[in-house]
Amino acid sequence: MTASGKMVSGLRTFAADVTEGFLEITHNSFALLGLAVAFVAITLVARPDLRQAGEEQLIGWLQARQVALMGEPEPEPEPSDRAMAANPKDLPKEQAKVAYWLSKKYSVAPEPVSLLVAEAYETGARVKLDPTLILAVMAIESRFNPFAQSAVGAQGLMQVMTRVHTDKYENVGGKLAAFDPVTNLRVGVKVLQECIARAGSVEGGLRYYVGAANLPDDGGYAAKVLAEHSRLRQVAGTKALPASPYPLLAARETTDPAGPVQVQAPATVQPAAAQATDGPAAIEKVAMLSAL
Repeated sequence: MTASGKMVSGLRTFAADVTEGFLEITHNSFALLGLAVAFVAITLVARPDLRQAGEEQLIGWLQARQVALMGEPEPEPEPSDRAMAANPKDLPKEQAKVAYWLSKKYSVAPEPVSLLVAEAYETGARVKLDPTLILAVMAIESRFNPFAQSAVGAQGLMQVMTRVHTDKYENVGGKLAAFDPVTNLRVGVKVLQECIARAGSVEGGLRYYVGAANLPDDGGYAAKVLAEHSRLRQVAGTKALPASPYPLLAARETTDPAGPVQVQAPATVQPAAAQATDGPAAIEKVAMLSAL
């Protein structure tokens, strides 16, 4: 064999050895990687604390990356730093009509009501809840008095049981924020969402909200809220609710000095104050909302 032939043969042998070694190393590496993955999986199953710590670190890293890419989000203003009123003339036409109507009917200034209307529309759009329903709950619960408190401890515009839903106030200033109108509205919407989800319907959710889910009668509460909801939709110029979509909503109509039509609950229905302060209804309200 010539020298050039020997060289070619040597190069082939070298290449074959290198290829075989590479394949063996790769095979062993994959085997080691598989063993490492299996070991990590077994460890995480056996040690939930390690898995939780790993998840927290991963979430923290992802959040840090999001902040780095999108910038630091603007902090939520403290209740004391938040504006307490808005000019109704600056609102969209639909919201302005609702604000003026509520101002006249409930004898409250249009500026703070305008802020609540704007917040109800913004929050409702975010959580996919009709803003006029939110405002109707406020109207029936407190008549737009942000400092209202019932005998059983329900507080603020939406009459949230603050001591029951303390966790919902933790990141927004604590329990005293229950008397901040916007904060109370947002927390009340969360509670209302939970109630509706639990009941599977708006009417059922309202019964949970007032604490009458397990009672034979809610004292006309759902009918009152839904009637006010229907009126507000008419004021806003949105499509009216179907006639009598819920029990007790079919009621006599009278002229409302603050708006076109007022639908009243039947005369046999107990007033809202009675269901919140008297007998088993008051106890049930605390019990049902604490179960959420």
